[in-house]
Amino acid sequence: MTITTLSSRQFNQDASKAKKAAMVGPVFITDRGRPAHVLLTFAEYKQITGRRTKIADLLAMPGIEEIELEIPPLRDLAQPADFS
Repeated sequence: MTITTLSSRQFNQDASKAKKAAMVGPVFITDRGRPAHVLLTFAEYKQITGRRTKIADLLAMPGIEEIELEIPPLRDLAQPADFS
């Protein structure tokens, strides 16, 4: 993977060069020498964002229906409080 860095001016003057560079790796686009944007191919973007797991999927616990859970009956009954 090759990382390419272009200034905003270079990017504006030659967007096709940036797109070609994005085919082999991310392209950092700088504003005043500082990284401001990253250009990726759509496939790379989907690969990065596709790894995210939603909290609902984590909480769903696939396979939970196969676990047997036996809860014993409660034997200790509540007693009234003694305030004397």
